[in-house]
Amino acid sequence: MTAERKPRIGVLALQGAVRQHVEAIRDVGAEPVEVRLPRDLVDLDALILPGGESTTMRRLIDAYNLREPIAAMARADTPMLGTCAGMILLADRIADDGDEPYFGVLDLEVRRNGYGRQLDSFEADLDVPSLGEAPLHGVFIRAPLVTDVGARAEVLARDPEGKPVAVRQGRILATAFHPELTGDRRIHRLLVDLVAEVSRRSA
Repeated sequence: MTAERKPRIGVLALQGAVRQHVEAIRDVGAEPVEVRLPRDLVDLDALILPGGESTTMRRLIDAYNLREPIAAMARADTPMLGTCAGMILLADRIADDGDEPYFGVLDLEVRRNGYGRQLDSFEADLDVPSLGEAPLHGVFIRAPLVTDVGARAEVLARDPEGKPVAVRQGRILATAFHPELTGDRRIHRLLVDLVAEVSRRSA
């Protein structure tokens, strides 16, 4: 990334809350890029894997030949944010029987729909010390449950019962909730900060 242009942040645009992530990216002063084909990944500074239905998202990612180029970005330590289903795609352990990891780059175990189905959706104020004193409002919709966090990942936030709901590992972020569905842009701003960190180190 050069100092003359805004960071280009891709949003996987196959399913899920794409429009809301695009708006959030614009709100934090970055340029959103909707990603549907491998060519859309060229020259991105970061990538968001949005919520949706993780099994459907896997099929679509495979169908559009996006799996290997996205995995290569993760291996290259490109900043990424996975929300809800995106967290499931990034996790390296899946608690559900017969469900294998997909990208497998985050040191955590998750259970799909671990908080319950659509009717069990809820909202909660979350303490995120690294993002300031004000609580972050979390919207949980068919959210994955984090059942284990390994030593390589850092817990950024927990739900009111103490379960991890936001993690960071290097330049990869993941949340069980949907930060794009509120007006609080601190998670997206953190992603942009990670892009700036890459830029400083490569200068």
